[in-house]
Amino acid sequence: MENTEIKENERIDDLNLGGLKIIQDPKQFCFGIDAVLLADFAAGSVKKGTKVLDMCAGNGIITLLLTHKTRAESITGLEIQESAAEMAERSIALSGVGGRAKMIRGDLKDAADIFGKGVFNNIVCNPPYKEYGGGYISRGKSAAIARHEIMCTLEDVIASAAALLRPLGKLSMIHRPERLADIISLMRKYKIEPKRLRSVYPSYKKAASMVLIEGARGGRPKLICDPPLYIYEENGEYSDEINIIYERKI
Repeated sequence: MENTEIKENERIDDLNLGGLKIIQDPKQFCFGIDAVLLADFAAGSVKKGTKVLDMCAGNGIITLLLTHKTRAESITGLEIQESAAEMAERSIALSGVGGRAKMIRGDLKDAADIFGKGVFNNIVCNPPYKEYGGGYISRGKSAAIARHEIMCTLEDVIASAAALLRPLGKLSMIHRPERLADIISLMRKYKIEPKRLRSVYPSYKKAASMVLIEGARGGRPKLICDPPLYIYEENGEYSDEINIIYERKI
């Protein structure tokens, strides 16, 4: 919408996907390729007419992308930082998707009280990757909270998802490979069975830098490993699959 407020230091980025636009503040935290990959990975399990929750929603990038990539009835973003949640609300208005998407400011540890238990068909989460105290803490409160387990831990994310999901509902996450054992262990602790796994590599002959994982609440044991996803070709250009995910012409 033309009258959406844009504040000092903010910019509008066109996502080139169905007219979607996002407001970002480079002094806070801008989305990266991990959010785009997660939205695409999760979208494959979102059925028409279902309810989706985007936890740790940040500036709302995944919430916005899922309005384009799925036919879900509703996509709700949950974000603890007031400034990020408010920015996401304006991006939703600017993109004209307020009929299907909304942003809630709240703590995911309180999510069952906010929404009720067993209400979502799908939950998507791009959580903080780094354990608090594990390495350099990002400068700036917003970036630090987005990258480090300051406001929530990996266990908080999975425990909350288990309470919020309907039976056989799906939790989709992206994380670092070094946390994979923790993710699988915690999923099973909270009765979310790991069902699908995909490793993301910067390029050929490089070690995996990210993992995409999906689990089903109360699902039966059977883990499928999808083919690897390469971000760059050997010549340094984006791979064909990345261009497809971004819906670029190739």
